[in-house]
Amino acid sequence: MLVTGGAGFIGANFTHYTVRHHPRWRVVVLDALTYAGDRASLGPVAGDITFVRGDICDADLVDRLTAEADVVVHFAAESHVDNSLHDPEPFLRTNVVGTFRLLEAVRRHGTRLHHVSTDEVFGDLPLDSAQRFTEATAYDPSSPYSATKAASDMLVRAWARSYGIRATLSNCANNYGPYQHVEKFIPRQITNVLRGERPRLYGAGVNVREWTHVDDHNAAVHLILEAGRIGETYLIGSGDERSNREIVELILDTMGRPVDAYDHVPDRPGHDLRYANDTSKIRTELGWRPVYDDIAAGLSATAGWYRANEWWWTAHKERAERRYQELGR
Repeated sequence: MLVTGGAGFIGANFTHYTVRHHPRWRVVVLDALTYAGDRASLGPVAGDITFVRGDICDADLVDRLTAEADVVVHFAAESHVDNSLHDPEPFLRTNVVGTFRLLEAVRRHGTRLHHVSTDEVFGDLPLDSAQRFTEATAYDPSSPYSATKAASDMLVRAWARSYGIRATLSNCANNYGPYQHVEKFIPRQITNVLRGERPRLYGAGVNVREWTHVDDHNAAVHLILEAGRIGETYLIGSGDERSNREIVELILDTMGRPVDAYDHVPDRPGHDLRYANDTSKIRTELGWRPVYDDIAAGLSATAGWYRANEWWWTAHKERAERRYQELGR
């Protein structure tokens, strides 16, 4: 199994999950180790995998690794919305050109592919609506990040239809859990509290997300690999929707702080209002159910992980906060 982007947040957790629960796979991780990739995230399973440092846009390297694989799980992507707004070019290169390189390798060698994407490709939903995204929802991305992920999804679908590659796709709601870069919303707030600082909330904090624990996401990907229908897309999500304000207050309460001990900062440009996925397809067809269908338990475990692993996030934290200071957020 070739895992692209396997030193990033979701990819590293997927590698851990695969080694723990699916040991029949020999895992090869390909990662360029840009700022969001950290080889230390693979430390606990380093002896059980093969690690290759390289760029998803390196056609020769991707071709060689794909030729040796039975299946490719494609996580490699630039993924932070704020960074995409500031400098979109790396997102075009990795998310679009990188996916193209991989698709051409998969086409040449007939390798099974699963492409991991995001529900942000669908745009957003009204705050006061019961509407949810489905696999048939039209794409309406709002940031350079989500636009390039939408482009990569469309490339996979086109290669499946035109060239017959054996591919499946998944679009997951927001993830949280261990090894997530501290630039992201939940670990940023947790690590602020651990450092004795106040969490920071975009705008009024009314924006709503459906939060899914990374292990639940990766369990779903394995189910799709084993039983998903070729050419199909599956939405993944816990069903637990919370506003950003609710998440900050839950973090503070979980960590024994007053629930109002946070500051408001200027809102992100073009900030999507609400994401929510209709996951009836994966639940009905494949029998998937999240372990963490209530974020409270998963958030407590996540806060505990960051408390116990300060060595992993300290250096990342300094760089991320300097960047946020430049952006005024």
